[in-house]
Amino acid sequence: MQPTRTFDLRRAPARALIALLCLTGLGPVGCATSPPADDPEALESFRQTNDPLEPLNRVVFAVNVETDRYILKPVAYVYKEAVPEPVQDAIGNFLQNLSSPAVFLNAALQGDADHAGATLLRFAINSTVGLAGTVDIAGEMGIVRRDEDFGQTLAVWGADEGPYIVLPFLGPSNARDALGIAVDYFADPWTYLRYEKFNYSRFGAEIVDARARNFDLLNDLEKTSIDYYAAVRSLYRQDRRDAIANGAEAALPPLPDIPDDEEDLEDEEREPARRPAK
Repeated sequence: MQPTRTFDLRRAPARALIALLCLTGLGPVGCATSPPADDPEALESFRQTNDPLEPLNRVVFAVNVETDRYILKPVAYVYKEAVPEPVQDAIGNFLQNLSSPAVFLNAALQGDADHAGATLLRFAINSTVGLAGTVDIAGEMGIVRRDEDFGQTLAVWGADEGPYIVLPFLGPSNARDALGIAVDYFADPWTYLRYEKFNYSRFGAEIVDARARNFDLLNDLEKTSIDYYAAVRSLYRQDRRDAIANGAEAALPPLPDIPDDEEDLEDEEREPARRPAK
């Protein structure tokens, strides 16, 4: 199956309204208290976490987890196990193709003419030769797909992400991305179709498809995390940073050589330290 970005439910209809309610209705309720000014380490940790609404976010997160456990997860499991993999791929391709107009608009707003042109070409090819987008013919031709949304566009324009927010039933976000959801909703041409059942069906299909594709990842994360909430928050931020950077790797110092096993480690300990060359 084709990979999909974690938590990538950004273009689902009706998310805009929920995001706006969260932005206008949270207010100061549940805000975490900033550490004292004489504790620089705690202040730096608080700044990096950027989660002043953490108490309220954790309550919403707990509701989301229970909703997922009893509703979404079972549906995603049946979909993943019962629907043949080629059919799942076709559904995923179709949903991705529907998002092409919004991706094209955001790529253009970011000044990325090459990606905007590639997105438009992908949409034209897959909508026709690709049987309404169910087959990724453009991908087979080497025209790479890349998601873009208005949250990413705002980041490219220099907007700060703002505080971390957990949206009811819809998961992790932040102030910038929540605003982006609203803009993407109104900028998506499919939003204005008079056939409302299409948009509702698309919304449900996107959620189930994304949950099924991330089924094992989220299960493993929940089982192995000491703090599932913090782990999801960290994963979401990493995913968004990667999306904004379009997958470019950050410049990191090289890792030291690590012995393959305990025997190698013992050999290194027995080996006398070498003097530096003069």
